Amino acid sequence: MTIKRVEGGRTDHKVFIYALSTCGWCKRTKDFLKEKNVAYEYMDVDQATREEKREVGEFLKERNVPLGFPVTVIDDETVISGYKPEALAEALGL
Repeated sequence: MTIKRVEGGRTDHKVFIYALSTCGWCKRTKDFLKEKNVAYEYMDVDQATREEKREVGEFLKERNVPLGFPVTVIDDETVISGYKPEALAEALGL
């Protein structure tokens, strides 16, 4: 799986984004985290292999998350679907 890491000064939470390389809302989510200096990792699902896409689909289905992007997973527990800066800020204690 091609996972990219973005460094940031805030590393107190594990943040992972399932995104699409062409998605404006995904870009806004990444920009929000960068502005808040939050370290995160992400995967552009549209550039993944067929098997990786299947795994992402299963992961989201297991958590009853509608298939839409971005999907942000915080500390392997909190799942935020869509661009929701208020929910991100609350979950990250910003």
